[in-house]
Amino acid sequence: MHQNKGTYRLTWRAEFCFNLLLLAILLVAMAGLFSSCQKTSEQAFLKIGLPEEPRSLNLWLGTDANSRRILSQIYQPLYHRHPETLEIIPWLAKGKPIFDPEALTYTVNLRDAKWSDGSDFTSEDVLFTKQLFFDFKIPRYYSKWNIIKKIEALDAHTVVFYLRKPSAIFMSRVMTAPMVSKREWEAVAREALAKEKPLRSLQDHAIEKPIGTGPFTLVEHKKGAYIHMQRNRYFFGKGLKIGNHLLGPYVDSLLFRVYGTSDVAILALKKGDIDYYWGDIQPGYIKDLKEQTNIDLYFNKKSALYYLGFNLRKAPFNDKVLRQAVATVINKEFILTRILQNFGTPMHSVVPSGNHFWYNPKVRKYGQGQDHDQRIKLAHKMLKGAGYSWDRPPVTEEGKIVTPSDILLPSGEKMEKFVILTPPADYDPKRAFAGTMVQEWVRELGLPASARPMAFSSLLDTVKGKHEFDAFILGYGQLDLDPDYLRSFFYSKNDKPRGWNMSGYHNLAFDKIAEDQMALVDTQKRKDLIWKMQEMVLEDIPYLPLYNPHIIEATFNERFTGWVAKVDGIGNVWSMCVVKPVQ
Repeated sequence: MHQNKGTYRLTWRAEFCFNLLLLAILLVAMAGLFSSCQKTSEQAFLKIGLPEEPRSLNLWLGTDANSRRILSQIYQPLYHRHPETLEIIPWLAKGKPIFDPEALTYTVNLRDAKWSDGSDFTSEDVLFTKQLFFDFKIPRYYSKWNIIKKIEALDAHTVVFYLRKPSAIFMSRVMTAPMVSKREWEAVAREALAKEKPLRSLQDHAIEKPIGTGPFTLVEHKKGAYIHMQRNRYFFGKGLKIGNHLLGPYVDSLLFRVYGTSDVAILALKKGDIDYYWGDIQPGYIKDLKEQTNIDLYFNKKSALYYLGFNLRKAPFNDKVLRQAVATVINKEFILTRILQNFGTPMHSVVPSGNHFWYNPKVRKYGQGQDHDQRIKLAHKMLKGAGYSWDRPPVTEEGKIVTPSDILLPSGEKMEKFVILTPPADYDPKRAFAGTMVQEWVRELGLPASARPMAFSSLLDTVKGKHEFDAFILGYGQLDLDPDYLRSFFYSKNDKPRGWNMSGYHNLAFDKIAEDQMALVDTQKRKDLIWKMQEMVLEDIPYLPLYNPHIIEATFNERFTGWVAKVDGIGNVWSMCVVKPVQ
């Protein structure tokens, strides 16, 4: 059939336009698919900021906070703490241990787990880990594991621990230690033991691809730049519900970046360059962050203790009544509102209130519920009753508060000037300011006090090494959740140079209870003794607890959700196992 030229020309043009339209649709679809894939890829990449470069990714050397943040994703313990209840729960272990009180044994069944190289995690790895602790006397582990007489492997997944004596801290301190691979460390340990300094040799061993059982493995570490970790495809916890959380992990990779200053890190968080800053945020940033709709703030209690310590070895603070009077005039609510800006809690016991099972709320609370004048009057009455005097007392006979003369000791002599040592303000402004306020409060009683900042290393040497001090303000930013540290801090035998008993507290009744609680496996009975220990410390006041700041953290909320908040914050292995991309 003959077709005229006009019809042919029209058909050709229509076909060309149709093909062009198809090509445009295809390009749009491809762009959408690329955008979707790119978004999915970004969502599977969790970016985290760190305050400082990790010291080392060698488990035996990397004991600083930033190193532990990385290593905790790789090396895992037999038992973990439940994120909400803080109870000890099975992790690499399959269930609770079977305790035989007669034989003093704990039998532990292990999960069917694998190391990140695909090899099996077995009883041999547990036995090897114990031997490593003993052969090298590894700090933080050997002193706790020394309670173990021997370990036997009944089979590949059953281990029996034989104890030298009953131990209250076996579950909390021994069973929570990280397990290491015999396959990875056996040759390294053998070589290190042949060296002049075995432990140093072990710590100096370069780790490029550590083998662990955790949710993530190390891919690459560029010092000063980033640390790239990838999901461990052999992670034993995937799909298991542990501690009321269904474990993943649900992200493919972790990318850690180091930020030298908080300003830079906060800016990166606001821009979405990172999803979480794994560091404590200072209150000064909070107002600005609250105004950002794409930022979520988290406020959690710390397992920490910030306190005023006294030297009980010499005058004037060898007098308990004087210490109690000082405690009475200290206004912890002022510290909370003015120093912590309400981001924290006043401390009344040496066990933080966030550690709710062990915390004793019934300890003596000096001056609580009283205003300033009432505190001064009560402290004046306490001191007057103990024989102290003034030429001009802080409280007149009519009950008026006045500026007193210097206080006189019960002997009639004038009290010598004393110093409250603090860290410098550029190191810790909270403790430095608290020292200044304590100075002002006790001067209202006529006590000749002065607060003096001192370089932190010198302060520790003066207080812990030389014991040449009157009073000091220090803190423990990360206390163990097991309260056996009460024994360490106040046990008479620890009153020695570099010992933990920095105040020189001696109380034979306290020592007896401290020893007894160490051997109690019955948790409730041990709790009763721990509560008694707290009461004794707050009656005698070698340390006066002052405050516990919140740990303040922030996340960029547009990509990930599901962070697990617990004591000491959302930066934990639970969060890394359950955080998911935003749908």
